[in-house]
Amino acid sequence: MLNEVLPGLGQVEDSKGAGDRRSSIEPAQPLHSVPARPVAADAVTEMREAILGKLAFAIGRSPANARERDWYAATALALRDRIVEACVASDAAVPNKRVYYLSLEFLIGRLTSDALNNLGLFETTKAALAQLGVALEDVEAAEPDAALGNGGLGRLAACFMESMASLSIPAIGYGIRYDHGLFRQSLEDGWQREAPETWLAEGNPWEFARPEATYTIGFGGSVTMSMASEGVIRRHWAPAETVKAVAYDVPVVGWRGRHVNTLRLWKAEAESAIDLARFNDGDHVGAVAARARAEAISRVLYPSDSSPAGQELRLRQEYFFTSASIQDLVRRHVAERGDVRSLADHAAIQLNDTHPAIAVPELMRVLLEDHALGWEDAWDVTTRTLSYTNHTLLPEALETWPVELMERLLPRHMQIIYLINWMHLEERGKSGQGGAEHLAAVSLIDETHGRRVRMGHLAFHGSRRVNGVSALHTDLMRSTVFKDLHALDPDKIVNKTNGITFRRWLHNANPELTALAVEAVGPGVLDDPSLLRGLDAFARDSEFVRRYAAVRRGRKEALAVIVSERTGIDIDPSALFDVQIKRIHEYKRQLLNILETVALYQAIKAEPHRDWTPRVKIFAGKAAPSYVRAKLIIKLACDVARAVNDDPEVAGRLKVAFLPNYSVSLAEAIIPAADLSEQISTAGMEASGTGNMKLALNGALTVGTLDGANVEIREHVGPENIFIFGLTAAEVLDRMQEPGYAQAAIRQSPRLAAVLDMIASGRLSPEDPGRYRALVDDLRYRDQYLLTVDFDDYWRAQREIDRAWAEPKAWWAKAVHNTARMAWFSSDRSMREYAEEIWRVRVA
Repeated sequence: MLNEVLPGLGQVEDSKGAGDRRSSIEPAQPLHSVPARPVAADAVTEMREAILGKLAFAIGRSPANARERDWYAATALALRDRIVEACVASDAAVPNKRVYYLSLEFLIGRLTSDALNNLGLFETTKAALAQLGVALEDVEAAEPDAALGNGGLGRLAACFMESMASLSIPAIGYGIRYDHGLFRQSLEDGWQREAPETWLAEGNPWEFARPEATYTIGFGGSVTMSMASEGVIRRHWAPAETVKAVAYDVPVVGWRGRHVNTLRLWKAEAESAIDLARFNDGDHVGAVAARARAEAISRVLYPSDSSPAGQELRLRQEYFFTSASIQDLVRRHVAERGDVRSLADHAAIQLNDTHPAIAVPELMRVLLEDHALGWEDAWDVTTRTLSYTNHTLLPEALETWPVELMERLLPRHMQIIYLINWMHLEERGKSGQGGAEHLAAVSLIDETHGRRVRMGHLAFHGSRRVNGVSALHTDLMRSTVFKDLHALDPDKIVNKTNGITFRRWLHNANPELTALAVEAVGPGVLDDPSLLRGLDAFARDSEFVRRYAAVRRGRKEALAVIVSERTGIDIDPSALFDVQIKRIHEYKRQLLNILETVALYQAIKAEPHRDWTPRVKIFAGKAAPSYVRAKLIIKLACDVARAVNDDPEVAGRLKVAFLPNYSVSLAEAIIPAADLSEQISTAGMEASGTGNMKLALNGALTVGTLDGANVEIREHVGPENIFIFGLTAAEVLDRMQEPGYAQAAIRQSPRLAAVLDMIASGRLSPEDPGRYRALVDDLRYRDQYLLTVDFDDYWRAQREIDRAWAEPKAWWAKAVHNTARMAWFSSDRSMREYAEEIWRVRVA
């Protein structure tokens, strides 16, 4: 099956020295057009017949009337058949320990390219389709992005699942099979508009329905007590409402097809599809009301929680998938091992952020009620089985739920939470740590904001290990949000810096650069990312650097076509491509980038005859539907683009483009084409970042603050190969204590003052002059993310970048060093660390 080195890489010869391995990559070749290793004719014939068979018997189409979507489905089904044997083997084996990864998001994107890459079937499938008159690129493009996540959290979960499969770590991912993933974004006159993402409209050929894996999920109701034996009281939850969680499995194939794991996604269904009596009485809408209410749980990713009804639906989603997952994994363990008391010895449950934190009382409930364990035994099993990954220090992102809502929706769980909290606080009191202020800080119930359950605290208490996702983030966890809890258990918090799967973000996203790396350091780099470090020596090889730059040029030309098609803006591939692509949020500071763009625009206008560095600013990202300020920032970016792009005085020196509907597949087009990676969040607010890793791996130089994983990226690539600016996390905290810091920064920066005046005056929005007045006033008098304080140093860093771009030889050497030295940021390394130090699972 694995008869190819890697899709699109061409022949690899590992018997020659690095200087002898030269490919025929040309500057402007289209994607995947690297000369390919010949494939066996019988393999091509077999794949062609498999695709034709699926087209006829699974899709019900003939080649003459098949659409691209039909060819995609037939190809996916043919590939899926190649995975099934490994799937069955993985399911049949009973590993000593299995990892269960619970995440509300899995931003898996398109799966066909991943399967082709990891199975080594790209060239075989491409040739088979070509014989049928079909282009593989068109088949890949017909697959909808599975947008089952919002951003880095969901993409990280997808990378981790792929790495666990590649490392043969037995694992099952658990999430929700959303009917509509993250919304489809369009821009109407620069304003974000949301529409449903209909990725399941024509089904998902990659999934297997598992109706036999169906569980009942309860909500509301009451709790009763009974005497199980003398002195032993059992509580029984009688939910007022129940829904069904039905499993759908998506195979996650590892590198070279050696191991396959499962991503199990839950769909919500009503216990009864229709109330037939009500329907026959003429109440046709009311007859399906219960079904609509149940199915709403898995209808949409992240429903707005700006209303009480939205908050309740969000909590229902979190409990729904967590309960189904806990029931499923406990049932599997009992079937395999017999005794639930050994769960921690054979299962490791990882909670990806606070969304599945309700797993703490849910696992307790299952152990207490369904398996009749005593409290101490249940708590011991729970706290040895669960671990929790924290992804944020922002107070608004650390989930809390109103006690009233929890008591009404999950009454049994609130009883368990109260008891966990009482025992915890009682223990603090006995140890002499019972001061009121201290107890309030470590309590699971926040009494200062209307009584709310602190889900981060709950996850912390119920977990064996709690990890941060970068060295800086972990240190800040210990000293800020979990300071008091950390003091009680200093060994619980550990660091596990995030990583990305190189199969997706280098091999698949940038096959030309991968081919160049294979030529230079040998084919072993495909299996061992650490061998990328061998590229360091080639930063001084003028021929290698020329070809490295040629690869980038080809990707920039391809991206220029996409930008033109999607925005109508023509951009010059020879310009510096300055990229900021991520979720739109004030702490990520897209607004700081926009302010610098306006300042650069003003500077070019003031001195049009200067030798300005040609620059294209590329933005992409989605704002949450209820996040008004983030939507306004998108509109400002579009207004700035309109002003800059229409001004003949800056022609050829500055362009701005906001690409709508950011997705995994769009990222795969942008990242290999980026020259500059904007990672400019306020120091101390970005937990890690993974976009920074993907861009640096593909050779983009980073301009950023010392925030999240930027700190470790600087350590690995070298301070001379990254552009750092702004306050440190400690300096941010200090500056926030100074009154009037924003006004002082603006007074000291005439350039910034001129930018704010221009935006506030309405010159960028003449049809609505007051549109940005409140935005500017917030910067002048509040500025909680310190844009004004960091602005001048950001401007300095950008002009340093201009000077560096003017020295191509030195620039491309820096780019090569970035690619070579990013090997440590592989998610394979992350997963090995989790396996060895948190899950205690052996890696093959």
